[in-house]
Amino acid sequence: MKKLTNKEKEIMDLYWEHGPMFVRELQEHYPDPKPHFNTLSTLVRLLEKNGFLSHRQFGNTYQYFPVVSEKDYGRSSLAGVIRNYFDNSYLSAVSSFLKEEKVSVDELRELLEKIEKENK
Repeated sequence: MKKLTNKEKEIMDLYWEHGPMFVRELQEHYPDPKPHFNTLSTLVRLLEKNGFLSHRQFGNTYQYFPVVSEKDYGRSSLAGVIRNYFDNSYLSAVSSFLKEEKVSVDELRELLEKIEKENK
């Protein structure tokens, strides 16, 4: 799955939070000064082209909605980080977190217990 730019992620966050919207409704969720309608429209169409959004037609306007869940995007992003920075090794990734003390041994034990419970 393609990685979202910051602006694309900002738009997807709004769709994930609020559900289906017309571009005009999307624009209303931004603080002033709001992004230009044409700018948002272009980004939304790009997100649709890249498979993140789809639309329903109402007359001559479109209501867009997410087709990729936030959870699925998060998983693919993590997989990309592990593939690109840890030579596709989850063990290397976890080992790195342990070395950097981002994860304690107790947290690792807790994670193992959780995994073992889920696999039973």
